Amino acid sequence: MESKVGERIENSRYEAPELSPEAATSPAALTAPGVWYRLPIPEGLSGDGSEYHIYVRRGRTDHLCVFLSGGGVAWNAYTASHPITTGRIFADAPNYYWSNLRPVTQLMNIHLGITSNAEKNPFHDWNFIVITYSTGDFHVGESDFHYETEDGKEEVLHFVGHRNFRASMDRAVRLFPSCTKLLIAGNSAGAFAVPALAGEIADDYYPMAEDVTLLSDSGQLIYRHWKHTARDLWKTKENIWKAIHSENITLDWYEMLMRRNQGRFRCLYASSTRDYVLSAYYNDVTTKTYKTDAEVQEIFYEQLKEMVKSLRDICPGISFFINDWTSPLTRGGTIHTVVREPYFLLPQKQSGVSMAKWLIDAIGGKRCDIGMELL
Repeated sequence: MESKVGERIENSRYEAPELSPEAATSPAALTAPGVWYRLPIPEGLSGDGSEYHIYVRRGRTDHLCVFLSGGGVAWNAYTASHPITTGRIFADAPNYYWSNLRPVTQLMNIHLGITSNAEKNPFHDWNFIVITYSTGDFHVGESDFHYETEDGKEEVLHFVGHRNFRASMDRAVRLFPSCTKLLIAGNSAGAFAVPALAGEIADDYYPMAEDVTLLSDSGQLIYRHWKHTARDLWKTKENIWKAIHSENITLDWYEMLMRRNQGRFRCLYASSTRDYVLSAYYNDVTTKTYKTDAEVQEIFYEQLKEMVKSLRDICPGISFFINDWTSPLTRGGTIHTVVREPYFLLPQKQSGVSMAKWLIDAIGGKRCDIGMELL
């Protein structure tokens, strides 16, 4: 969102060749290491009813990253009727979630941050499954949401993120049937999904994986109606909505995951101190004003300090990467997500350590906290 525009435009020269679903039945289908492929998922559906696809890349190791993409959230009829569009972005109008996978999303999913092919990226030789996102439901929805727009028009938003996730993994696991190291990571909406879906990924698709790391990058949104949203709008699986018992859906899902998988996962969490995007969402759920300002950024900061303390209690040994990077787009706040942005390789100002190094070191067993002095 606040990435270097020039770098994004430069990345537009990349094209991901399409991999036929009929041909994607074994690792041999990915003939060239380091090449990103677009894999259509015929069973999948974007929020507006358009086609759905994911991205895959064969590396040169037996390590695998399953990446859960971000792209906003919808929690009622108003937010459902205001998806992200280029026009709304430039008009600074309310826009809450991506409802389709138009070509611009290729720039949001591959060739940046952890998905970069640059040799300086320690993950450039990993295998990747990128689960794209265009349903506004944190990848956990199982329903069609019928609603009425402000002008009285009947519309439907397909909250089918979980169906897309399962269909994607069912196909992708044929391309990557095993791994020695497994990283389950997500940014923004995908960061919320990590604790909700990590158990399914590990149990149903990679049960033999013994070395599993989880990374949630920017997954904090305090909202008192999460259970209602998950149960009655998204219609998630029962275990997912029943796990929600507080205003912090991320903590509740990590608590659920750790209760069932104590000691199995190496947990990591990242955030900026005054996230200008997540603070705008928080402002909306509390005051119905979709904008960020110094007051709500400070509230986010205090919530983050509590979040870190709670995650330490829930996830023994968890490590954190905290930053305070700003840009002209952050409206006095700090950036939103790092892991799939150019910031991924940038040394954090206080420590001189990049997220890339922090993450690869943690996977190798050398965990540490970065940026805690900012809290």
